[in-house]
Amino acid sequence: MTTQERIDIPSSRATLSDRPASPADSPPSGAPISGPTVAEVLRPILDVVGVDRAGVRFEFWDGSAVGPAQGAGSVVVQSPDALRRLLWAPGELGLARGFVLGDLDFRGDLVDVLGGLRGAAPRDLSNGVALFVHAVQAARRLGVIGAPPERPEEEASPRGIRHSKRRDAEVISHHYDIGNGFYELVLGPSLTYSCARFVTDSMSLEAAQDAKHDLVCRKLGLHQRPGMRLLDVGCGWGSMALHAARSYGAHVVGVTLSKAQAEEARRRVSQAGLDRFVEIRVHDYRDLAGERFDAISSIGMFEHVGRSKVAGYFEVLHQLLAPTGRLLNHAISSVGGSRLSPRSFIGRYVFPDGELLDVGDVVLAMEQAGLEVRDVESLREHYAKTLRAWVLNLRSGWDRAVELVGIRRARVWLLYMAASAVGFDDGGISIHQVLAVKPGPDGHSLMPATRVEWS
Repeated sequence: MTTQERIDIPSSRATLSDRPASPADSPPSGAPISGPTVAEVLRPILDVVGVDRAGVRFEFWDGSAVGPAQGAGSVVVQSPDALRRLLWAPGELGLARGFVLGDLDFRGDLVDVLGGLRGAAPRDLSNGVALFVHAVQAARRLGVIGAPPERPEEEASPRGIRHSKRRDAEVISHHYDIGNGFYELVLGPSLTYSCARFVTDSMSLEAAQDAKHDLVCRKLGLHQRPGMRLLDVGCGWGSMALHAARSYGAHVVGVTLSKAQAEEARRRVSQAGLDRFVEIRVHDYRDLAGERFDAISSIGMFEHVGRSKVAGYFEVLHQLLAPTGRLLNHAISSVGGSRLSPRSFIGRYVFPDGELLDVGDVVLAMEQAGLEVRDVESLREHYAKTLRAWVLNLRSGWDRAVELVGIRRARVWLLYMAASAVGFDDGGISIHQVLAVKPGPDGHSLMPATRVEWS
């Protein structure tokens, strides 16, 4: 697979009725309205949001359209309910609700369509109030004003203190305990839910995930001393633990808050005959005090920690590390940091309470906890390619995905992964591996002199 391959989205309008799921596109439905077309009524608003700059066509339920016929693709507004949802939840949350429920659809390459819309959106939203007024007027003309529509049940509304143990367990369950079969379909045989490392353009996703795991192992020095004790924080389905044990004889403790993940990880460990090397626990990292490890990996888990808990997070990991032990933190980052708002699509549907930190803040927090940062590496382009591979997996197995988790959740994942690919493509978000060591009392680190050891 190459990064240029198109990712066409399966239409799901049919799957919202009693008909079976199908990846075929369906045309806008509904009878034409009297008077001006929907496109004519909405054209002033679409001009403001840059429909022509986006190279994206908007098609409406009455058959009218705005935008280039030959472009990145189309946004298909299947029903007036899509506009009603936007009135009650302006912005991406309203759009997401429309998409999840099938009132809104796309034609063409989904990543290209979302990328075009993102690139054309005005950076200056000072005219937002006037735009909203125009939107209400347009909605009134189209007769779509009404009571607030019911929100999809797939949305999360966690309760309790943010980043408390109980609430963290709840949001982790919301995201991960939806069925191991669905994750295997999307992630592929490696069952690895983090950025892969494509050493060559032709490398398969499974091989690229294996290359990522090996890079982490070598950065941690597992190849230098077989039998090291490794803690894998947020172990997922056990892929990193399996690689470390199988390739380097490491004794691994993997911890996760997801019972479904732990069950599958234990099954995979037993199947591989590695029970005496790998232990999988349903455990909070904050409850590991008193244990000691030669190395720690944290891959794709840090986004759940939260800025308010970062200092404590690295202090706990520092205490768990033996002198000269290494920690590798592999996490999505954003310049200046960002908290995923409950009014955002990903914050409501995908990663409730998720937070992205600036990589500079991560380095500072690690140093303040007593760790010495030795290497920082960005894998941004690799994650864009990883997400494209996941989207292709979902698209290829669309009917099965719908059977496993339902049409709405399948559409949540399709939108989430495609939108994330756009974010990594344009640099709105990035991902970094930060490697640190806990120096010994005499300052010795036992770190290699150059990166050759893991390159």
